[in-house]
Amino acid sequence: MPRKGKYISHKNEQKLIEIGRLILRFMNANSSKIYNYKQIADGIEYKNPRQRELVIQALHKLQGSEKIKEVEKGKYIVNLKIAGTLTGVIDFNQSGNAYVNVEGVEDDIFIHSKNVKDALQGDKVLIVTYHFKGKKLEGSVLEVLERARTEFVGTFQVVAHKDFGFVVCDKKSIHTDIFIPRSKFGGAENGDKVVVKMTEWKPGDKNPEGEIIQVLGAPGEHETEIHSILAEYGLPYEFPQEVELDADKIDRRITDEEAAKRWDMRDICTFTIDPKDAKDFDDALSIRKLENGNWEIGVHIADVSHYVVQGTILDDEAYNRATSVYLVDRVVPMLPEVLSNDVCSLRPNEDKYTFSAVFQLNDKAEIQKQWFGRTVIHSDRRFTYEEAQERIETGQGDLAEEINTLDRLAKIMRDERVRNGAITFDRSEVRFNLDENNSPIGVYFKISKDSNHLIEEFMLLANKKVSEFVSLNSKGGVTNNTFIYRVHDDPNPAKLEALRDFVSTFGYKMNLDNTKKVAESLNKLLADVKGKGEENMIETLAMRSMSKAVYSTEPIGHYGLGFEYYSHFTSPIRRYPDLLAHRLLQHYLDGGKSPSKQELEDKAKHCSSMERLAADAERDSIKFMQVKFMEKHLGEIFTGVISGVAEFGFWVEIPENGAEGLIKLRDLVDDSYSYDAKTHAVYGSRTGKKYQLGDQVQIKVVKANLIQKQLDFKIVD
Repeated sequence: MPRKGKYISHKNEQKLIEIGRLILRFMNANSSKIYNYKQIADGIEYKNPRQRELVIQALHKLQGSEKIKEVEKGKYIVNLKIAGTLTGVIDFNQSGNAYVNVEGVEDDIFIHSKNVKDALQGDKVLIVTYHFKGKKLEGSVLEVLERARTEFVGTFQVVAHKDFGFVVCDKKSIHTDIFIPRSKFGGAENGDKVVVKMTEWKPGDKNPEGEIIQVLGAPGEHETEIHSILAEYGLPYEFPQEVELDADKIDRRITDEEAAKRWDMRDICTFTIDPKDAKDFDDALSIRKLENGNWEIGVHIADVSHYVVQGTILDDEAYNRATSVYLVDRVVPMLPEVLSNDVCSLRPNEDKYTFSAVFQLNDKAEIQKQWFGRTVIHSDRRFTYEEAQERIETGQGDLAEEINTLDRLAKIMRDERVRNGAITFDRSEVRFNLDENNSPIGVYFKISKDSNHLIEEFMLLANKKVSEFVSLNSKGGVTNNTFIYRVHDDPNPAKLEALRDFVSTFGYKMNLDNTKKVAESLNKLLADVKGKGEENMIETLAMRSMSKAVYSTEPIGHYGLGFEYYSHFTSPIRRYPDLLAHRLLQHYLDGGKSPSKQELEDKAKHCSSMERLAADAERDSIKFMQVKFMEKHLGEIFTGVISGVAEFGFWVEIPENGAEGLIKLRDLVDDSYSYDAKTHAVYGSRTGKKYQLGDQVQIKVVKANLIQKQLDFKIVD
């Protein structure tokens, strides 16, 4: 250790700063862990005595600047409570400013556009924080620790008479163009939509350098834009050849030997109910009346884990994808087609291996007995939702009695669920009628009816009971068995208060005293706004006040459903977490010990992030189709409802087709308007004219930008 007052040269000072940065990078990787100096020295690979001496000096320096604190002699932890260096994920807005989300810090940290350095959307960054002018905590990016991605989608622009060009990225959150030298054009022409790979970003350079790795085609064309969406989110369209070959090799036979190990339920009345355009049938229901007067209802799920074995390239590919992606005009499946639409799919009049949850219910829909395990079934009939609905409404047709019994039991279960705190968001989803070229020729809304609710209730029952079976013993005590849960945290109280204050201006009341009252209030609010002008807006705001559902190994419960334990078990053809749940359930049925939590938690996080990407891609494909549909209506006038308000303008949604367009404040020439976040409105400074969320307005469609997937509207008085 250096003696007090010993002169430290400038060079040595720089060296200590550099080691300090290495130490912080290492400690920030697990910012809640306590380290001794030996662990730190080993972690940054400073192992000889001289290097360790420097580590000790650097630690003292960091402690002096309060970036770390000594919790006991020789043991250190990152100081999260004090302005210092932190690690988090950066999220840009359209203006080029950004926020960094740091685990353990409640509020996101603001980063001004001039302090973002070479960080890009979603990167893991090291930041230094400070209080700017005594105000809120702000930060500056020190370095990018981990790139979220290096491939981007954009339009290629060749600079005239020069040996280079730029790719202008589609996403506004990517705030820089990428420089392309002539040798890296990759056959792209000026104006092409391309995928570019960022190769380096030299310190001090304004733009990163890249190479074009794929030409997608002409901007605005249907196939180009759909493939752009997939490339933008890094979603692979095709399967590697070796994965396809692996899938083709699978033994598809239903053998007597395998059937003998399972509960053979092939002679019991079984059927599927799915959308009319479905090709992969994940689930089937069986029903029979028992001699004791109870109903035996089987929820049968495709036994994907029988075919997709852990550790194979097929399993690795399914895990990487984690979910099927449903774009407007196509499905990008998690599993190759031979599995998703053929081997695993519970097609009618075919024997299939399934994993089942079988319940004995009385006439009040109370569970008398339950059983979980592998089965073999034979689906007698494939119903569309419309066909099942017809039997519910008329009581006529084949298997009408069975469907109506299931419908009656489902309604009892649904009522019970709502009484126990479930929230009933019944949002209609926009769908398109497409012509032979996949162009939209009509728009309709998918509305959930009794037949949809019937399937939903039995799937919820299976998901809930599988989760409880793993998590609780026969006496109701907690087992602490490792499992993958679908969790949904309680809503943010501040957001709920804002919602309450806002809906009160429309005359609606909310009681936020406790969790149960909140759920009751939300359900009443959603019922009261049905069919009113403000319905969509209040539903949207209520949705935004909710947390996002994710996968986790921590069973914190599912707020929206009102369940303490809940998992996804019923769709293993299209969701990897369900496949994990199947494997774990079988492991416990075989008497296996609880496996490591950490490994499963990492998988849960990956599946949650892939689910978000898939949802964003689906949203982009709907936006694209809406803009494409509205191209035919340029210059036409519609009645719309204000669906969102921001500093620069507001969005208006056309209720009859769900299309949403922007009205920029700068285009409102009758007055100067300013934004009020509290009331979700903009006000004219001279006239006092107000445009508020939920207001009805007349608009004209003035622009449809297919590349930006954006509509521009104009107010018509």
